Amino acid sequence: MAPRIQIRKAPQRWLTPAGGYLSGYSHTLNPYVGCAFGCSYCYVREMPVGRFREEAWGSWADVKTVDEKRFRAEWKREKAKGPLLLFFGSATDPYQPAEIRHEVTRSLLRLMAEDPPEFVLLQTRSPLVVRDTELIRLFGDRIRVSLTIETDSEDARKHFTPAAPPLQARWHAAEQLRAAGIPYQLAVSPLLPHTPAFAERLAAAAGRIVVDDFFRGDGSMGKRTERLGLRASYSAFGEPELYAPETADRFYSRLAALMPAGAVFFGQEGFRP
Repeated sequence: MAPRIQIRKAPQRWLTPAGGYLSGYSHTLNPYVGCAFGCSYCYVREMPVGRFREEAWGSWADVKTVDEKRFRAEWKREKAKGPLLLFFGSATDPYQPAEIRHEVTRSLLRLMAEDPPEFVLLQTRSPLVVRDTELIRLFGDRIRVSLTIETDSEDARKHFTPAAPPLQARWHAAEQLRAAGIPYQLAVSPLLPHTPAFAERLAAAAGRIVVDDFFRGDGSMGKRTERLGLRASYSAFGEPELYAPETADRFYSRLAALMPAGAVFFGQEGFRP
């Protein structure tokens, strides 16, 4: 069933001051409210926007209208206060299906490219990001695309994130980003059940990788994830023993042994500007 799309009026403010897990960034920027991918483990489910709406998370997405004049004024005002370091997509996926038609992310990137920020991390799990390759290239080394690939198992993907893009399309997107010379990393965030070949495939696909898990990456030391029922979901998948911090620790060590020093990060460190 397609998510319900609602158009919102232009927000009074696009740039939200960052802190906590996103310390190091000055602001976050989210082009949509809600997310049609509806991943079962998404920490935003436990935030007010996810908890206090009658519709189920993943069944809706609100599109923010872009008022270019207002955005430019806000951008200029915030840049005058100091360097802008943006986490683009902290509470939604900038390239969820609504972006195909509404192009909010594309519009914001175009406006930002007129006067680029100090740095922007563009977080997505969607291969649609490659549509904006030429626009992203305008930022040079001031941007990093962070493309999520949490597993190489389609069975795991379908179990935990059934509405998210197929894995093969994401692997292909990584190849296209590399070919275009765009700075990117693969975010194994959070690590899901996978095949024994996952680490080797990641090491061959990117020069920078960040690994994260439910226990240190949800902003509450795993408390949010526990409330979402992921322990039961692992049991239903048949691998309850993998729901433990040691799983990601072992995977990180394996990946670090395959890659050059400084190429593999764990958790918050890998998302810093």
